[in-house]
Amino acid sequence: MKLMPDGHLQVFEFQSDEWRMVSDVTSDAVEECDYPLRCGRYSICSTNNEQCSCPGIEYFRLVNDRQPNLGCYEITPLTCNSTQTQGFITLENVTYFTYIPDMKEVSIETCKQACLHNCSCKAAFYHYGWNSSSGKCFLRSELFTMKTVDQGYYTATAFIKVQNATTHHVSHQVAKIVGSTIGSFMLLLVVAIGFVTYVVHKRKWDVEMEEDYLDQVPGMPTRFSYEELRIATENFSKKLGEGGFGSVFEGSLKDESKIAVKCLEGLSHIKKSFLAEVQSIGSIHHVNLVRLRGFCTWKSQRLLVYDFMSNGSLDRWIYHGVREQILEWECRKKVTLDIAKGLAYLHEDCRQKIVHLDIKPQNILLDNNFNAKVSDFGLSKLIDKTQAEVMTTIKGTPGYIAPEWWSSIITEKVDVYSFGIVLLEILCGRRVFDRSQPEESWHLLFVFQKCWEQGTLSDMVDEHSEDMQVHKTEVLEMMKLAAWCLQTNYKKRPSMSTVVKVLEGGMNVEPNLDYNFTDPRIQEPTVGDKKDFTLLPSTLLSGPR
Repeated sequence: MKLMPDGHLQVFEFQSDEWRMVSDVTSDAVEECDYPLRCGRYSICSTNNEQCSCPGIEYFRLVNDRQPNLGCYEITPLTCNSTQTQGFITLENVTYFTYIPDMKEVSIETCKQACLHNCSCKAAFYHYGWNSSSGKCFLRSELFTMKTVDQGYYTATAFIKVQNATTHHVSHQVAKIVGSTIGSFMLLLVVAIGFVTYVVHKRKWDVEMEEDYLDQVPGMPTRFSYEELRIATENFSKKLGEGGFGSVFEGSLKDESKIAVKCLEGLSHIKKSFLAEVQSIGSIHHVNLVRLRGFCTWKSQRLLVYDFMSNGSLDRWIYHGVREQILEWECRKKVTLDIAKGLAYLHEDCRQKIVHLDIKPQNILLDNNFNAKVSDFGLSKLIDKTQAEVMTTIKGTPGYIAPEWWSSIITEKVDVYSFGIVLLEILCGRRVFDRSQPEESWHLLFVFQKCWEQGTLSDMVDEHSEDMQVHKTEVLEMMKLAAWCLQTNYKKRPSMSTVVKVLEGGMNVEPNLDYNFTDPRIQEPTVGDKKDFTLLPSTLLSGPR
């Protein structure tokens, strides 16, 4: 076993007259951005794509432009002789690879001043919990790789100390940084040993922080023990489905009510999904949202408990060739209205606006009376009602992703777009991307645009349903609603409350719609995405993708 300079703990085996690496012990327990030298000194590792970058081009530059993982250097080094000319670069949602606080229950300003008046301090990292006015402060005299974090049960901010004076020549600084790098190499062994200790304790710290967060979330659902759920599911013996983040099992509680238990599997990714789901729907209730009955945290296990939905997910009922029976027009109208009401509630009637971000048939569940309920909030995002838009990385399922995702700036209108795709699938009885069709008809939006241009929209109505053909006139009117939801310019799409009014007959669809849905960014699913388009027997919940 060998501890590598970058922090990886690797196991070697002697094979064919040489030592060969057979296992990386830390790779399963630690994300790439958690390694202290993943991006070198003064550099930031993005947890979304593992790319390396400098914290500010005015104060830092890459050691090698072609190899950003070698780190960054200070354009003007810090000096103890001129602290009055020092300040901070503020980096939101950035933390350090390890976090052992020097001060607790202090304000941000106290943390910054402590670093500013400490000559050896090069950065201050500040963490504070949900709805808290004070937090923990961590001061660093050596600065290796930092990393980005998603907002979750705590908020992280980094303050990097910089020298405002610019009297030194850049080339001189390069020479100094090379010299200091050689000197700091001697510290790597100490850092590596400390890092192994950090890996051992990291999970314990994370669990404690997660527990603190869960205790503060208002209106939390029932907290089950792992043993209760093991008994309820008969030792997790009846699997209902399997998704990208785990498996779903059927069970019964002591009161004989049936439940579906989603067991999240993985590492840090499941915590993001688990917390997103608990935070978003743990305290809200609506007839068209799947009810979160409770949850369980036990060691590394994360389980979510839902009402059992006997008719499974919508994809089982609308796609020709896989559906259990053909839904009649009135049932499809009711399902459509149920989905719209559930989304309208999330967008407009909750304390914070909730954007689902992954609306698709697999995430719409049906009870025994075919009442539709929106499920799977593992990718959802809470947005303050005062915010018009937010920036985030692309999430969701190919085929249902709105065009504006590519700018990373999104609003609740991304859910409206996804709803439009689902509505079109319900009316046509086929998938948004279907390779069983002729090549020119693979993508449903291309077919929609072509039929509108040729005046043959009636050809799109589900041909395998006689009842849909009888009500073709109503179906074509609803296709106009789908087109309204699918406008490329998100500002021209209706709100979900407006969609509800249209479906209930209280409003008409906006005239003069743009049927140009051909967007170069519309992508077919890759081989790795096919799980999002295959049928899962998700009688309860498909795992978040």
